Amino acid sequence: MTSFGRLNAVFTSRTVTVRTMQDLTGALLDAIGHQQAARYAEAEAGYRSVLADWPDEPQATYLYGLLQLRTGRVAAATRSLARAVELRPSHLAARLGLGRAMLAEGRFGEALATADTALAQEPGNAQALFVRGTALGALGRPSDAVLVLRAAIAADPANASAHLNLGNALADLDELAAAEAAIHHAVALDPALLEAQVSLGFILTSLGRLGEAIAACEAAIALQRDCAQAHWNLAVAALLAGDYTRGFAEYEWRKRHDRFRRDFVDLPGPAWNGDDPAGRTILVHAEQGFGDTIQFARYLPLIAARGARVVLACDARLVPLLATLPGVMAVPVDAAPPPYDAWIDQMSLPRVFATGPTTIPAARGYLAADPVRAAAWWGTLPAGRKVGVAWAGNPIHSNDCRRSLPADGAAALVATPGISFVSLQLGPRSGEAGLPDLAARLPDYAETAALVANLDLVVTIDTSVAHLAGALGVPCWVLLPFAPDWRWRLGCDDCAWYASVRLFRQPAPGAWRDVVDRVAAELVVWSSA
Repeated sequence: MTSFGRLNAVFTSRTVTVRTMQDLTGALLDAIGHQQAARYAEAEAGYRSVLADWPDEPQATYLYGLLQLRTGRVAAATRSLARAVELRPSHLAARLGLGRAMLAEGRFGEALATADTALAQEPGNAQALFVRGTALGALGRPSDAVLVLRAAIAADPANASAHLNLGNALADLDELAAAEAAIHHAVALDPALLEAQVSLGFILTSLGRLGEAIAACEAAIALQRDCAQAHWNLAVAALLAGDYTRGFAEYEWRKRHDRFRRDFVDLPGPAWNGDDPAGRTILVHAEQGFGDTIQFARYLPLIAARGARVVLACDARLVPLLATLPGVMAVPVDAAPPPYDAWIDQMSLPRVFATGPTTIPAARGYLAADPVRAAAWWGTLPAGRKVGVAWAGNPIHSNDCRRSLPADGAAALVATPGISFVSLQLGPRSGEAGLPDLAARLPDYAETAALVANLDLVVTIDTSVAHLAGALGVPCWVLLPFAPDWRWRLGCDDCAWYASVRLFRQPAPGAWRDVVDRVAAELVVWSSA
């Protein structure tokens, strides 16, 4: 007779004895410990049988909550463990399980409160410290998370997940060497900890050690072949290394990545795989940011040149600009598209066209400003050499804290005498730098393109303005963080995607002052040439 068969035979009366609860505990923990599907199914059946008679038994409720958590049913686990805590508020293990379930469900504020209650019950509890530190990191408080996770490790040095989350919090603080050490410690403690290998790949990529980063990503994929985050990290490392064949193949995994998959919709009809499009209508679905749409718009005329009708579904603010591409109809992404024969996600186009670092199309520019709009701007701009500036990106971008200049950076950037600076900045920071705010006059990218076409130079952080200037062929200096986006590569000051772009890189994480000072010095030289 199986352990649950014996257990069910015991539960034939209406009395729960200490002995039978020990049997219940042992059987459920045995199923969890073996982590086998058959044992889990047996545990499930045993739980239902027991709680059918004793629905408010706190230990059974707690153990079933653990079982639900182990089998990935996090919402159900949260409910069960919350009920176990309600039935027995002094049950510390149930409260700690509830905190872990809330972390898994993404309810980080509630997990933090649960951990604080557990720590009031037992100060210094290692698991409570782990839950608290993890929640703090997820809530965007990495400095606090580091302190708490170090305390958790002091209380339980063998907790590989605590070392992992410490490494992630340190990475958020750009303390990359310390982050790497913490993640290596996590891997040493638990070589099968998938998330540690994934994080190691990200951190090594940020450090520019691309061969090691690729090896870490491959180790993560060996642990779980369908790990989208590992494939995504591998794509970024390969693209930074210039391996576009592998990089763009792995880049397809973005469609299953938690950060990006919201951009993808189930379009009816067949996907276009690059076969002969002549005589057909190809719908290209834009994705991610404005800069991405502009950068990969270079491929649309190539499709049209092969005899296709091309429809680009993109943000309405890009429609007037990108509709000027030859053979391209641009429509708002939230409107019903015209009939089409096949479709493709826009950032899959480099893979379809087998793009390599030396075969990037139209690097010298592929967009043109509307001449009527451009002429209207000319009469409103100051005399002399004109430099457009943008110092901040979209604040909701996942990496905006690293790519945007600090508050005093914009003012320092425009301090060079003898230059007429023009603000290209949109969004909440458009009023900085003491320049006239033109945001209200730039309702779409066609208008911004008309303004940029009148400038002698654009100086910008990594945002859509950089892509717009490059696509127009306007000289552009791009200020980059230490760990740049994959398209800017490493260790070079030119850009294969845009011939008119020059790159200025941070020498260390967060070292914006070095970049701004260098750009200011170069502006002096440029203005006197």
